Amino acid sequence: MRVLFVTHDYLPNHPAGTEIHTAELSRHLRELGCETELFTTEKDVSRPNLSVTERSWEGMRVHELVNNLCYDSFEETWDYPPAAEAFGRVLDAFRPDVVHFMHLLYLSAGCVEEVRRRGIPCLFTLHDFWLTCPRFGQLIHADGSICHTVEFARCGTCLAQLKIAQTPLERRVARLLTGVRSTTGIDLKGVAKSLAARGGGKPSAPGEGPAPELADELARAAEQRDAELRRRVVPAVDRFLAPSRFLRERFVAWGIPEDRIEHVPNGLDLGDLSGFERTQAPNGRLRVAFLGTLAPHKAPHVLLEAWAQLDDAERARARLTLHGPKTHFPEYVEELERRAAALDVALPGPFPRAEALDVFRGIDLLVVPSVWYENQPLTLLEARATRTPVLASDLGGMRELVQEGHSGWRFPAGDAEALARLVRDLLADPERLCALDFAGDPPVSMAESARTMLGRYQDLTERARA
Repeated sequence: MRVLFVTHDYLPNHPAGTEIHTAELSRHLRELGCETELFTTEKDVSRPNLSVTERSWEGMRVHELVNNLCYDSFEETWDYPPAAEAFGRVLDAFRPDVVHFMHLLYLSAGCVEEVRRRGIPCLFTLHDFWLTCPRFGQLIHADGSICHTVEFARCGTCLAQLKIAQTPLERRVARLLTGVRSTTGIDLKGVAKSLAARGGGKPSAPGEGPAPELADELARAAEQRDAELRRRVVPAVDRFLAPSRFLRERFVAWGIPEDRIEHVPNGLDLGDLSGFERTQAPNGRLRVAFLGTLAPHKAPHVLLEAWAQLDDAERARARLTLHGPKTHFPEYVEELERRAAALDVALPGPFPRAEALDVFRGIDLLVVPSVWYENQPLTLLEARATRTPVLASDLGGMRELVQEGHSGWRFPAGDAEALARLVRDLLADPERLCALDFAGDPPVSMAESARTMLGRYQDLTERARA
């Protein structure tokens, strides 16, 4: 069976949960005899915009569309015909039996229509709220507050403060860098950001407030986007998959028919766990860690705020480490590093996926302080598999994965004071960590998940033939 996956980003430059899940599912499907390929995007101003290149990653062919965000309207952020046309050419060349969408950010709603036009069955795993939230699918307003419901008027004020496309100067710089690379082979994309920053064209800062006329226009555009995605994407997808019950319920409320969206937890591939043992902490210090993208919505800053509320004696009995990529939000990371240095907190950067078990061997307590509606965080699945105690925000899909008093404890999202109290209590009585029983089912292995997914593919293709 030929399977084409579709993601917004991919490895190795984007080692986040959706990308890792896609790579591991693809690998296990190939072990079952499937042929898999992937269509994705990459922003690279040293390459021609909308060009498609092929590369290989861990044995899978990757078709990579360069999308440098040269949009002429807000509508092109979700309905971008050039992306759909490029995707259609890959469909015709590969001729998949089934298409599995993981994300449409930086792509186009038209990609789903290209699949339906050819009569190919397709699934869509919903990893976040992109279909309902035009701001990256995170349901977070420009001011950092969470959107518990989607209100188009509020969307307008949010989008007016969001940079959605390249400025004219950035486009000129991109054309220059593309020319240099094509004639000399020298890649100068690293200088693009500093050069383009001189061009202005930035949206209003969160504290300034957008122009009412612009906010009203974008509110209407957000409402149109919502209606069009319901009309065009939902009917064209054969089966939606939701890794968390929380997300499934939200999308049923949004308008996906209950009989076409299934709760399917993500599989996990951590290797052989039979001999997993936690190492002994040096000097008996409690080893606390954050694992994930160093980004505002993942909220490692909340953990640092909680850490700062501990007194010197309490911090002396523990060690905090923040693991994660530092390249996506450089200004935010710079502030994290400044605050971390004052608290003797380590920021070693990311680690290779192959070293995940070694990292968990050195963790006594994992903190997941996200301030957005996480779906099914990979780190929580890993913690469950390695029986690592967790403190997590009491929000979204995180609530389903952390059972109070069994696998850890929850705290109100963004509440550094409540998090500090939990850490302080555990420092005073670390035996509470040893008493956790991790009752409940462990995560499904990716091998088992792939076998089940292959069955879904086969069922869809048989229905299509019939």
